[in-house]
Amino acid sequence: NDLMATVTFGCLVVSAGICGLLSFVLLATSLGTEYWYIIEMNHVNTSDLEDMSSHSGLWSINEGKLHFHPFLLLFFIDLNRKSMVLLPLSLVLLLFGGICGLVSSLARSPMLLAGTASYFFICLLTLCGVSLYIFYSHQALEETERQVGPEGLAHIHTSFGWSLGLAWLSYSLELLAGVLLLSAARMAKLQHSSPTVA
Repeated sequence: NDLMATVTFGCLVVSAGICGLLSFVLLATSLGTEYWYIIEMNHVNTSDLEDMSSHSGLWSINEGKLHFHPFLLLFFIDLNRKSMVLLPLSLVLLLFGGICGLVSSLARSPMLLAGTASYFFICLLTLCGVSLYIFYSHQALEETERQVGPEGLAHIHTSFGWSLGLAWLSYSLELLAGVLLLSAARMAKLQHSSPTVA
C-alpha cells in the first residue's frame, strides 16, 4: 500500500510538473509569435496572389499589403502596452510557481503543496491578460465601425489567431497543474495522518 501510494503521489506531482512546464512553454511561445489578431481584406478586384491580410502580436504589427485604419493602429499600440504588462508578468509568476511546486513536492509537505496549488488558482494574470485583449479588440472594432461606418468594414474580416489559442491552452494547463498539486497535497496529508504499523 505504501509503495502504491508513493507511486500515485509521484505520478501526481510529475503530471503537475509536466502541465506546468507545458503551460510555461505555450505562454512563452504565444508571447513570441505574431498571430494574436488577424485582419483580412476581401476585395472583389483583388488578385488571389496578393496577400491582403495582416496580423499582430504583442511586440510588433505585420501589416503586409493591408494598411490599418489609423484608429485601429492606435488601438493595437495601446492594447499591446496593456498586455505586455500582464502576460509577461504571468510568465514570470508561472516560473516561480513551478519552483515552489518542485520544492513542495520534494518535501512532501501537504501545506506547501496546497499553498502552491492555491497559488496557481489565485494567480489569474494569464486569464486577465487574455480577457483584456479580447475585450479591447471588440471595443476597437466597434469604435472603428462607428467612425467609418459598416460599409467601410464590409470587405474586412477579423479574427483571433492561434497565438491567442496557445495562451488559452496555457491557462488551462495552469489550472490542471493546480488541481493535480491539490490532489497530491490531499494524498500527502492522508499519508502523514495514517497510523504507522509496528
